[in-house]
Amino acid sequence: MREVYGIIARRLRDGVAFVAATLVASRGAKASAIGTTLVVDADGSFVGDIGAGCHEGEIVECATAMQVRGERVSRLLTFDVDDEILAGSGCGASLDVVVWRPGADFEATARTIAAGDRDAAFSLEGIRIAIPGKSRLVIVGSTALAAEVAKLAQACDYAVTIVDPRAAFATRARQPAADNLIVAWPDDAVAEKSMREASAIAILSHDVKIDMPALRAALATGARYIGLLGNRRVQASRRATLREEGFSDVQLARIRGPAGLDLGGTTEGQTAVSILAEILAVERDRSGEPLSACRGPIH
Repeated sequence: MREVYGIIARRLRDGVAFVAATLVASRGAKASAIGTTLVVDADGSFVGDIGAGCHEGEIVECATAMQVRGERVSRLLTFDVDDEILAGSGCGASLDVVVWRPGADFEATARTIAAGDRDAAFSLEGIRIAIPGKSRLVIVGSTALAAEVAKLAQACDYAVTIVDPRAAFATRARQPAADNLIVAWPDDAVAEKSMREASAIAILSHDVKIDMPALRAALATGARYIGLLGNRRVQASRRATLREEGFSDVQLARIRGPAGLDLGGTTEGQTAVSILAEILAVERDRSGEPLSACRGPIH
C-alpha cells in the first residue's frame, strides 16, 4: 500500500494526471486494509491492488472513464458479493470504494503515508481513513539471519532497526533492508527512539556478550514481543543469569525463546519466516495455529 502512496506523491509533485481508487470500508471477509489504493491512467493501466477480486476490473474501468472524461467529482462504488459465494465466485466481501482525483494538497499526506514513520489520516466522501505508521522491529545482532528477518519484515510493513556494537558487522552492505543501523551496545541503544518505541525486539546475536545487555534493555521497554535466538540450554542459561540479577519470573516470561514457531526450518530464510510469523501472531493476539484448525474469523 505504501508504495502506491509514494507513486501518488511523485505524480502530484510532477503534475502527472491520474485517478485513484481507495478502499474505504469492507464488511464480511476483509479484502485489504482500509486505505488501500489503486492508481489508474487514462489507458487503463494501473498500479496497486485493492483485493476486490472479480470486481477489480470494474473499479479500473470506472477510474479510466473518469480520467478520459476529465471528471473531478468522486464516485462511491459498493460491491455486495456475499451472495456470489453461493455461486462459487469466492469473492466473499462487501466493499465500498471511492474513485477520486487527489489534489495537489494531498501530496504531503501521501508522502507521510508512504514513509510510514507516523500515523496519517484523510477523508473521502465524509469517511475518515486512518492509516497507522509502520510497526517498529528492532533486531539485535547484525547477522545473516538478521538480514533475512529484516527483508521479510519490510514486506510486512515494519520499520526495521538493527543494533550491533561491531562496526564491521553493522554495515549497509550486510543489511540492505534495514531502515536504520545503530553501532552501539544494546543497553546504550535503548535510549534511541527506535528501540524505546519498538513493538517487537528480536535478539539474534547468539553471543552472550551481546545477548545479556540486549535482554536487559528489551525488558526495560514496552515491546510486545521479545524473542531470543538459541537452543534450550542457551535459554535456560540466559534466564538463570537474569534471575540472579533480580528479574522476576513475570518479567522473564516476556522472553520468547527459542524464538520462532515450530515450522521445521533449517535454512536462514526458513528460520526467518518462523521468527516473523511468531512476531505477527503475538502482535495480533493470534494462536499461530493453522487456519484450518481455528474457529472464527480469519481476519
